[in-house]
Amino acid sequence: MLLERVNSPQDLKSFSPEELVRLAGEIRAKIVEVVSHNGGHLASSLGAVDLIVALHYCLNTPKDKVIFDVGHQSYAHKILTGRRDKFSSLREYGGLSGFPCKDESVYDPFTTGHSSNAVSLGLGLACARDLLPKEEQFKVVCLIGDGSLSGGLCFEGLNNAGHLKKDIMVILNTNELSIAPNVGAISTYLNKIISLPVYNRFHDNLVSFLSTRVPRGSRLIKLMTRFEEGLKGLFVPGMLFEEIGFRYFGPINGHDIGALTQTLKNIIPIKGPKILHVVTKKGKGFNWAEADPVKFHGIGCFDTETGKVVPKNSASRGSKSYTEIFGGKIVEMARKDSRVVAVTAAMPEGTGLNKFRDTFPDRFFDVGIAEAHAVCFAAGLAREGLKPFVAVYSTFLQRAYDQIIQDIALQGLPVVLAVDRAGIVGEDGVTHQGIFDISYLRSVPGFTIMAPKDGREFEEMLELALQANKPVAIRYPRANAPADSSITKPVEFGKAEILKEGRDFMIAALGSMVSPALEAVEILEKEGIKGGLINARFCSPIDLVSIKNACTKSKLVFTIEEGVKDSGFGSALAQEAGLRVIRLGLPLTFITHGSRDLLLDKYGLNAPGIAESVRRALKNNG
Repeated sequence: MLLERVNSPQDLKSFSPEELVRLAGEIRAKIVEVVSHNGGHLASSLGAVDLIVALHYCLNTPKDKVIFDVGHQSYAHKILTGRRDKFSSLREYGGLSGFPCKDESVYDPFTTGHSSNAVSLGLGLACARDLLPKEEQFKVVCLIGDGSLSGGLCFEGLNNAGHLKKDIMVILNTNELSIAPNVGAISTYLNKIISLPVYNRFHDNLVSFLSTRVPRGSRLIKLMTRFEEGLKGLFVPGMLFEEIGFRYFGPINGHDIGALTQTLKNIIPIKGPKILHVVTKKGKGFNWAEADPVKFHGIGCFDTETGKVVPKNSASRGSKSYTEIFGGKIVEMARKDSRVVAVTAAMPEGTGLNKFRDTFPDRFFDVGIAEAHAVCFAAGLAREGLKPFVAVYSTFLQRAYDQIIQDIALQGLPVVLAVDRAGIVGEDGVTHQGIFDISYLRSVPGFTIMAPKDGREFEEMLELALQANKPVAIRYPRANAPADSSITKPVEFGKAEILKEGRDFMIAALGSMVSPALEAVEILEKEGIKGGLINARFCSPIDLVSIKNACTKSKLVFTIEEGVKDSGFGSALAQEAGLRVIRLGLPLTFITHGSRDLLLDKYGLNAPGIAESVRRALKNNG
């Protein structure tokens, strides 16, 4: 196999054009094989293989820098840059990250996992480079997708790069899909020339003339329409980027390695900001991914013959995930209340809003990969009396922090943030762990923050949020909801639930940690250690009265949360209630990739780990 001869990009220099094509096929086969076992971002990586082969063939990496926007397209890059033999460990604990990682390879200038930042990062590198001696100069290439263009940060970088006239190349890889089909005004802008009044007067007059005066006029009209589309595809994109200071090249076929390498060789030496526009097919080379690129954007283990997902844990098949519960409940609420609307940032399937989208298309808003805009936009909806639910992953909500403060909290608007993937997300790793939301949301005045212990409680919290005339966030994990849990008391605003009285210790657990904490209490009870458990339900406001009263007779008080301990729920309880608590949670660090269960075990946030922490603390306290 040709792939066995490639230990670094330098090995590509001796390959013939035909061999590069064969190599791309072998890389695709390798990616499909590994992702079918490990899960990962398949469709986008398959679509970018030919482009990445051509890039490394033409550049002198790692001296020349390639920056991936998000990194969904980077698997071929990993394989070609000395990580081929480790690629089978992709997304496994101790193995390769699913995204570019600065600690993993000199070929990765940055650890990237959030969209639209590559141009800004690349421009910073280019400006720093220009202050270096001549012999240390290098090329900077930023690889972005059409989804990147729905994020404002990308345009900020493009605008600044065009103004500074720095030597930087942006490769725009368009495949009509980012995660879900792309939305936004870019396509409208690219159509601008064909919507000009002068053009349309000419167009209408010509159609009228051909239809009534010329034999076989309809055929000529079809030819004119094709010319129109060609004009739109070839001229208008160039006009957009040329206007902001870039030289535009393309679009070219992103799967024609010969054309890619020749074009790259021609334009890499050209000084100044330039954009190469390539068009690729997401999922290229694997029929199932080509047919359903949204499903295969981020996929679990699957059968390569049938394309069907193979669950890792068959025991959990009977219970619903929190995401599924949210998707069903919001549709139910929207049927009863016409004010309910839903907002997502290019993640309808990932957040469970696809059913809402299909049921209430006029009340569903996909704003693209633009979380700050999603939150600000929701504030506008709320101001006019609607009840917007913004469904967003915890890690991506970070991108909208200013809008949370300025446009929701300061205005006191009843926007509901459905914070999915809160806590450990697992194999996507450091850029995607949702471990900071308690800390950064608790610092915002006027926000109510809830966390359910099970599916039924989650549904009650969604109903409560709908009725609240204030900003609300509900955080829930990337997990299946406990199937057999029951609510002893209905959810009341700002009230905790006392599940069990304790003598030797009391645990105040938040959300996803209630179930393992209950198991830990049962384990210790068999050893003669009597403990109690509080389902906190709210981490803002905290039910200080109920929790303090429940803890008065216990020797030790513990808090448990699936978030960083520093400035989290436990810290807040200790400060506000004046209690001496032992905080259990996640350390203030960036947590690597690995399965969710493995990482919870590593940090002692499962039943055995919690029980051991209690035993140790009781022993140390006599």
